[in-house]
Amino acid sequence: MGHDTEKTVPASKSAKVPDKDQQMGSALRSVYQKTVDEAVPDDLLDLLGKLD
Repeated sequence: MGHDTEKTVPASKSAKVPDKDQQMGSALRSVYQKTVDEAVPDDLLDLLGKLD
């Protein structure tokens, strides 16, 4: 009881965290978009066609 479980971040570090979060988010979006834009290999499409 009476314990504060919420951690506080010093003001000098709190400004850097959002910037790192933005960079990480941007990198993840970039990798995801490259994956979505990647072509499906023909042999995989042939294999998937055999399932029908």
